[in-house]
Amino acid sequence: MGAWKMITSKEIEKIFSAQLSKIKNGDLRKKVVDVWVKGCERAGWESVEELEKIPFTLLANTRGVNFIEHTIAVTEGALALAKAQVETYREVPYEINFDRLVAGGLLHDVGKLLEIERDGEGGYRKSHSGMCARHPISGAILAAEAGLDEETINTIGCHAKEGDGRPQVVETVFIHQADFATFNPLVMLGKAQLIQ
Repeated sequence: MGAWKMITSKEIEKIFSAQLSKIKNGDLRKKVVDVWVKGCERAGWESVEELEKIPFTLLANTRGVNFIEHTIAVTEGALALAKAQVETYREVPYEINFDRLVAGGLLHDVGKLLEIERDGEGGYRKSHSGMCARHPISGAILAAEAGLDEETINTIGCHAKEGDGRPQVVETVFIHQADFATFNPLVMLGKAQLIQ
């Protein structure tokens, strides 16, 4: 029987190198990587190739968009929304923490490492962990265990319906909008509601 393989910090750093390089705070950058490694370990994901096969949602046909691509798209999308305001508004009426924005984007769905599992038939299903707590909750727990601050935890725990009507840091708002800009078109496409 072979030794159990683990996804390493170096592998996570390589996957998200372009985004991680935008986080100026080295401690925050390290914690983001640590959360990913711990999530992979806890859920039993053993290789980057496995991560690249996970669909980013079980709620719609992802049409080949995987979990890693989605994470990068949301992070870059949230960043673009924030930059558009900074570059356009004469005066931005709130402070945007770009380190927190990138960290939150990279971690917003990290709980899906625990929420999704292989179904044994070449597909994926909701895991027992996922039935007990949706990914915003499990992701927030992973982040808290890694010592992330409460505001960054807010970007994870409140980026989806769990955040509806709840106080949010502005970075959570950008992440939420970028997240649903990647999700809603696929849902609409599946319902033949996306005009093309």
